[in-house]
Amino acid sequence: MLENIEVLNHNCIKFNKEKVIYTDPFQLKNHYNDADIILITHSHYDHFSEEDIEKVKSENTIICITEDLQDQTLALGFPKENIITVKPNETYSILGIEIETIPAYNISKKFHPKENNWVGYLLNLQGKVYYVAGDTDITEENKKVRCDVAFVPVGGTYTMDSKEAIELVNEIKPTMAVPVHYGSVVGTEEDAEMFVRNLKEAIEGKILIKN
Repeated sequence: MLENIEVLNHNCIKFNKEKVIYTDPFQLKNHYNDADIILITHSHYDHFSEEDIEKVKSENTIICITEDLQDQTLALGFPKENIITVKPNETYSILGIEIETIPAYNISKKFHPKENNWVGYLLNLQGKVYYVAGDTDITEENKKVRCDVAFVPVGGTYTMDSKEAIELVNEIKPTMAVPVHYGSVVGTEEDAEMFVRNLKEAIEGKILIKN
């Protein structure tokens, strides 16, 4: 299920399956410029990085953004017809890929208010469903997610910490779970290792960030 999938850094995941899809490009070491689709979860600098979007975008890239990023995305040179403004709890068909938006927000922190309408994504690729949670705590919405692979933040401070991520993943029961959002801005490799160690036996934990 993780063939042709890389976590390049932080919350930047590259799916190279039916299409080349990136989530939240950030602190990339290389220029790829091969994206069919870029998925942005929200407007914070470590998720909407103009410098890194330039490293993955190609001439025909479709970019999905939240409503607060319209002007900045146009300034990057994306044609209007290649910009899709997303809202939570919607389903989109983009280049033949079914993509659903899941609300991503904080419960008891101020960094990601629910009213901002920021998102995580569910991607249906080659018959498997991949959940990219975005910057979120445990919410009523993400406790209902059904997926084969979950990419969840473990760094804490702005998102779930590793204990909360374990709680969420053990509840939604994917086949595999991958920790993200650590080692760059906040969180450590130890957080990722603890996450993987404490998943239910039926859930396979995988660390894909290479530091």
